[in-house]
Formats: sequence, structure tokens, C-alpha cells
Amino acid sequence: MITLYTFGPALGLPDPSSFVTKAEILLKMAGVPYAKDRKGFGKAPKGKLPYIRDEEVVVSDSTFIRFYLEDRYGIDFNPGLSPAECGVAWAVEKMCEDHLYWLMVDERWMIDGNFERGPAQFFKAVPAPLRWLVQTTIRRRVRKTLHGQGEGRFTAAERARLAARAMAAIADVLGDRPYLMGAEPCGADATVFAFLQGALCPLFEGPLRSAAEASPGLVDYCHRLTARYYPGEEGA
Repeated sequence: MITLYTFGPALGLPDPSSFVTKAEILLKMAGVPYAKDRKGFGKAPKGKLPYIRDEEVVVSDSTFIRFYLEDRYGIDFNPGLSPAECGVAWAVEKMCEDHLYWLMVDERWMIDGNFERGPAQFFKAVPAPLRWLVQTTIRRRVRKTLHGQGEGRFTAAERARLAARAMAAIADVLGDRPYLMGAEPCGADATVFAFLQGALCPLFEGPLRSAAEASPGLVDYCHRLTARYYPGEEGA
């Protein structure tokens, strides 16, 4: 059986990491048996979650987990899609991972109220006398990373415009279809749903949530995927 290493439910989400949620939905789509383990972060091969263990094989990173499922178990995550449709799905997926992700990091970590309601909760295990120092140090590192990546150089108004444009692009691709590319979910739906669900998390306020909530189609899409993959579960 495959073991998926996760953070576990938090912040009203199945997992605070959209990448972990993506990996879990891919496993659900694949229909392969799996179990979850919340104690694997210290042994993560790349220092990040998610990763999986399949007997003696360890695979890190949600995209390489997808590749592994395709190669090892013969899973087709894009059944019936044309090459052009596969290209669109992949492009939307990577927009979420390489663009929306950084807007989400900024929204959760750099807005004080969001930080207190969200990431600050992960520092509760740190002894109280040291907690403020540890939080401040980590937030400073996140700010530096955002600046180096580029998103941290934008003004709040510029980030809001980027968020609105990205959400509009997803909504335009989705159109009136129930899932991103058609009547049934494809591989990219695992990513798009995971990031939209994170953006819509009611704990956080900011341009991402506002832009997502402004599109009834995206909100309905998230409800549809939640009902399908997390019925009755915490964070659903």
C-alpha cells in the first residue's frame, strides 16, 4: 500500500498545503489503496511535503508523484483529451503552482491578520519565550523568498490585479463545464481544485479570496470537487 506523507487537516482544509491536497486527489483519482502519515516531514527527501512511499520506492513532489502513478500503475489522468486539451490543462496547472502559489504565500504570511489566524498556529509547539523570535525569523525568510521570486516586489494593488486575472483565466477555461476540461475530472483538476480551495479558505482575507468568490462558477466548481473527493471529511 502507498503511504502519503501529509501535514494533516488544519485551517479548515484537508491539508494546509495545496500540493499535499493535489497529491491526495491524484491518488483518489488513480483508485490505488493508500494511507496517510502525518509524521514524515523530518524525513522528507527534499525537505518538503508531500512525498509517498510505495514499498521501497520513495517519490517526492506532487508532480513526480503523478508521473510515478502514470508510469508504475498505468494511470491515464487525461482520458479522452486531445493533445491541445492536455496542453491547456498542463498550462493552467502550472499557472496555479508557479503563480497563484506565490500570491497565496504572500496573502497568508505577509498580511498580519491572516498570519495570526493561519501560519502562526503552526508555531504553538515552540516555547512561548522563543515563539515571537522564531515567527519573526521565519516570516523574514518568507519575505526574502517572495522578493527573490518577484511577487514580493509588487504593490498590493498589483497583486490584486494579478489575482483577478488568474482567477478569470481559470473561469474562462472552465466555462460551463463541470470540470476543467470536460464532464469528468482530469489530472489538472487535482491541482486547480487544491489551489482554489486554499484561496477560498474563509480564515484568510485578501485579493485571492475576493477574486475567487467573485466567480460563482469557481465557487460551484470547488463545492463539486469537495463533494466528490472529501464528502463529510474535516475541511470539506
